[in-house]
Amino acid sequence: MWDSIDQLRSEHGELQQKLADPAVHQNPGMARKLNRRYLELDRIVTTHSTLVSLQEDLAATKELADEDPSFGEELPELEQKIQETEDHLRNLLIPKDPDDGRDVIMEIKGGEGGEESALFAADLLRMYLHYAESRGWKTEVLDSTESDLGGYKNVQVAIKSSSADPAEGVWARLKYEGGVHRVQRVPTTESQGRIHTSTTGVLVFPEVDEPEEVDISQNDLKIDVFRSSGPGGQSVNTTDSAVRITHVPTGIVVSMQNEKSQLQNREAAMRVLRARLLAKQQEEQEAEASNLRKSQIRGMDRSERIRTYNFPENRLADHRTGFKAYNLDQVMAGVLDPVIDSCVAHDEEAQLQALGEE
Repeated sequence: MWDSIDQLRSEHGELQQKLADPAVHQNPGMARKLNRRYLELDRIVTTHSTLVSLQEDLAATKELADEDPSFGEELPELEQKIQETEDHLRNLLIPKDPDDGRDVIMEIKGGEGGEESALFAADLLRMYLHYAESRGWKTEVLDSTESDLGGYKNVQVAIKSSSADPAEGVWARLKYEGGVHRVQRVPTTESQGRIHTSTTGVLVFPEVDEPEEVDISQNDLKIDVFRSSGPGGQSVNTTDSAVRITHVPTGIVVSMQNEKSQLQNREAAMRVLRARLLAKQQEEQEAEASNLRKSQIRGMDRSERIRTYNFPENRLADHRTGFKAYNLDQVMAGVLDPVIDSCVAHDEEAQLQALGEE
């Protein structure tokens, strides 16, 4: 692992030169991608420089201790700092997901449980919106279909970070949220006070930086327009402003009806379609290269049950990492970092283990 340091330092220097060229910034998408990689490498280079400095200090202190034993008192603290810095550098050297710095498009869909599932979809949306706000991210609801009781049969939201640092990227945190979320509670529609179990699905896609990143031929698209509808199916618009786009080669279908303008709905639908096609392309490339990460917390099986929210016990349980907490009320208010941190730690541990087996 340490053998790659020199190569990474060289790449860091090359990126520094490229980013100093004004011509690079004529292409915002390319500049953003280069800057993400530069910031990732900058942490590695800075940490490695700190490690080298500490090792030099340790060697010098040992020499001084041979002449004056009082200097030996500094050795344990220096050795501890070196160990901590090595551990930090080792984690930084774990191969990172190249999409970590990307923004995301999230889709929350009602599943088993009917109206209760739709209500929980609304609860999950609020949870993610609160979490995004706590991290300084911007959110935009792209499309939604409400249920009769004010829940969501389906809702799509774009979440954007203002930072170019991959460590602060939305995908780096929210990629672990894809899967089936199970809720156990007494529904508002339950008159006997019985606890019901319902499920809601969450899909998370990295958003493309620039439209040109995903090649879409207009000949491959089937575009239908129709009238928007509200809860219960009633029409809420007298014009055909809603848009349904089908990507014929893959069968991916995206519908948008949130805006009153057909053009705005079409642009939003294309935005989601590009994200879905990017995710599909990446999955195919990873499968062909047999390069799927062994941990695969954000596994390709989006039907996987990943988490249970037990309201009577105020308990949250993540089934992938074993994480449990009895502060569900705080989690639903957006305090998601502890459970996401458990996913990140589990992911890094699995990758370190995989590297050790190679």
